[in-house]
Amino acid sequence: MLVPAMDEDVHLSLEIATDLHDHSTMNLTLSSERLLLNPFDPSDIDFCVEMFTDPAVLRFAGGPMSELAISGQMSNWAKRGGNGCIGIWRISDRKSGEKYGSVALLPLPIDASDTDYNLVVPDKMPDTDVEIGYFLKRSAWGRGYATESCKRLLQFAFEESPLLEVVATFDEKNNASRNVLEKAGFADHGTMRCYGEDGPIYRITRGEWLQRS
Repeated sequence: MLVPAMDEDVHLSLEIATDLHDHSTMNLTLSSERLLLNPFDPSDIDFCVEMFTDPAVLRFAGGPMSELAISGQMSNWAKRGGNGCIGIWRISDRKSGEKYGSVALLPLPIDASDTDYNLVVPDKMPDTDVEIGYFLKRSAWGRGYATESCKRLLQFAFEESPLLEVVATFDEKNNASRNVLEKAGFADHGTMRCYGEDGPIYRITRGEWLQRS
């Protein structure tokens, strides 16, 4: 999946409502105070190479990728499902346009080690849990962009899509991710199995999000 871990890495899974409304005309360009989130595009390959070949960015996600491997994943990373609700957004500066990273809503693997992009289908939500994952290039760390983009995508999930609950998991050694989740309003709910192993689980529901907003 397009969520290599960094100092603020996190994976969030989302429970969906039983009814999937038609979001075919949904505006998928999202903005926050400092950031702009746009649907990911194959033309972002140079930016992906910059980040995914950086060992520091991929510290908690199995190490850097080769340029060939990145090129081979671009068509998957540009897919959208659930009438636009499922997919990857590019994070960029709202004023300058500088690209900082990405944030994604994708099917959550349980025993597999990576996302099954066959589950990203244009007109339907996946039958599995859906997760949000994000990463930032190293020069964008420490500025609160992970928290800001996470909050904005949670707002999208709970106010503009049929998703009811968000669950987050991260590497136990990644304290920055833990801090991001707490700032976003998550609570610790023990452990869950995903990506083939047990890991921490944090949770927030739509009702809890709406109470905070």
